[in-house]
Amino acid sequence: MFLKRQTKTLSALPRGPVEYLVVGLGNPGRDYENTRHNAGFLAVDALAEKLGAKIDRLKFKSLCGDAMIGEHRVLLMKPSTFMNNSGEAVRDAMQFHKIPIEQVLVLFDDVSLDVGRLRIRRQGSDGGHNGIKSIIYLTGKDTFPRVKIGVGKKPRPDYDLAAWVLGKFPVDQAETLDKVFDTAARAAMLIVDGKIDLAMNRYNS
Repeated sequence: MFLKRQTKTLSALPRGPVEYLVVGLGNPGRDYENTRHNAGFLAVDALAEKLGAKIDRLKFKSLCGDAMIGEHRVLLMKPSTFMNNSGEAVRDAMQFHKIPIEQVLVLFDDVSLDVGRLRIRRQGSDGGHNGIKSIIYLTGKDTFPRVKIGVGKKPRPDYDLAAWVLGKFPVDQAETLDKVFDTAARAAMLIVDGKIDLAMNRYNS
């Protein structure tokens, strides 16, 4: 990961039942590191760094980590199912921990937003994103909050979308990406703490 380390805000040791899932979407494996489609992974990594948490435990078809955000115990997740089957990991964790869909926060890439921009939504359609499509299909609901992370539009209309999102971020965008992943992490902390209106007012761009 070429992005700079985030400033840690060490959280308390995880305690009590898991109340929230914070899921970053992406594809596992070295070949996909720092690609646009892995913006969700990178944002959850930034959040884990802030919270002093490690995402290193295999469970629910994901790499997982435990952390506290305020008084809420959260499970940080990076599904290892590949993007198109992300819903399998989310469904399994929801069922095990008895988490309602409204307490599943998903962070993912959005090609309709410029690099460095965020958009927070309470719910909505999949917008053509296969990871979100899988979550909606397997949970049967679209009423989960999400943080969309801008990765930029295709350079031209005929450019292959898969090639674009699976391409790596250019190094000259590193500073902008550091800021947006830090912002996404801050937004996630507010949302988990029940302050989605504040997060939207502060960080939607």
